[in-house]
Amino acid sequence: MNYSRYYPVDAINGEGTRCTLFVAGCEHKCRGCYNKSTWSVDAGEPFSEALAIQIVKDLNDKRIHRQGLSISGGDPLHPNNVNTVLALIQKVKDECIGKDIWLWSGYTLKELEPVQQEVVDLVDVFIDGKFEPELADAKLAFRGSSNQIIHRK
Repeated sequence: MNYSRYYPVDAINGEGTRCTLFVAGCEHKCRGCYNKSTWSVDAGEPFSEALAIQIVKDLNDKRIHRQGLSISGGDPLHPNNVNTVLALIQKVKDECIGKDIWLWSGYTLKELEPVQQEVVDLVDVFIDGKFEPELADAKLAFRGSSNQIIHRK
């Protein structure tokens, strides 16, 4: 898996202060996407165990209270990404106490393959659905268009 950006401190992509990872690779290619640079699975840099360790370290850093991890893209549930994202989520769940995980995907709940569902079962907030420019609304929290659904556990 490649990733395009990692922000160790982010206050936009989810509630509270967070760590945010933008992965590379998206099959949806939504019209009006603001993050087209993440569509190719070859965009960005290879995700490494060193970055996974850094994410856990950042989440556990007591100097800045981070509520959790946000994973977006591209699409974290892209077939090229899903196994690495699953391993990262399991690592965060095992090594970070009290941190929530948010994940955005163009796939809807009913479209998920078993391994994608396994990832979604582990996250605390799942925002699903493709961005639809005709349903765009800047007033929506944490999503770009009204067809996208925020699933909280």
